[in-house]
Amino acid sequence: MGESERGESAPRHRVSYWCANGHESRPSFALEAEEPESWDCPRCGLPAGRDEKAPPAPPRNEPYKTHLAYVKERRSDADGEAILAEALAKLRAQREGEF
Repeated sequence: MGESERGESAPRHRVSYWCANGHESRPSFALEAEEPESWDCPRCGLPAGRDEKAPPAPPRNEPYKTHLAYVKERRSDADGEAILAEALAKLRAQREGEF
């Protein structure tokens, strides 16, 4: 549907946002709309702010952790050895029952 078919559009203005990579985004907003403090940069995806000299810092990404890394955070070596010994005992008991 074109502009003429929808009727008159609301008056708009453009607001500049800058990301940490120096990209400028200029989305348009209706005059009566509240402008957000931050905007996602369409070029790199980083958060962008209205202050060109002090854009928002890029978000800190946590490094990828394996399942084993999470387990080691929750369990001590002694816990791990006890669980392993219990699992091995079950396997050995099953194996003896097969023969």
